[in-house]
Amino acid sequence: MPLDLWLTFVAASTALLLIPGPTVLLVLSYALSQGRRVAIASATGVALGDFIAMTASLAGLGALVLTSATLFTILKWVGAAYLIWLGVKLLRAPRSEGLDTVATADSTPRQVLIHAAAVTTLNPKSIGFFIAFVPQFVTIGAPLAPQFAILIATFVILAALNALAYALLADRLRQTIGRPNVITWLTRAGGMTLIGMGLITATLRRSA
Repeated sequence: MPLDLWLTFVAASTALLLIPGPTVLLVLSYALSQGRRVAIASATGVALGDFIAMTASLAGLGALVLTSATLFTILKWVGAAYLIWLGVKLLRAPRSEGLDTVATADSTPRQVLIHAAAVTTLNPKSIGFFIAFVPQFVTIGAPLAPQFAILIATFVILAALNALAYALLADRLRQTIGRPNVITWLTRAGGMTLIGMGLITATLRRSA
């Protein structure tokens, strides 16, 4: 893969990853409530989720989802329901709990990893996004497997670093601010954002 093409992919991927979404919000939730002790687990979960979604897309699942109404609908509703459920949990949290409703005090790193991976993977837009995004950086005529391996590894590493940076920043903010009203505001805003993302996911239609 040409170096200039790879650098373009790195720049585009970094810009996309920096945009906050359900995954970043979940990482912030865990960091604000539990600190940096789960930062590595959160970042690993995000990386695992992106790896699954991207690999599945490049393996052909993306094309199947976009051509199969039944499979697309199932994936869409599972992802939407999960995001809305997380949002409702945040909105129903007592004022004193804040973001602990998503990241409870007894959450183990393994639970955090699985949770972050599920939120990252169960987003139907990911598969269609990777199908549309990645081919722009593939050199036609060259072996596809090595190119896919490079692109997947690059994106997954960038996603993990992005999640880790968000987690560490949130942990610092938690230690600096730590006021109940701020945590409550983040809780309510986070809950509404997750519910909104779930509703948007539920209204997705297959590409023609």
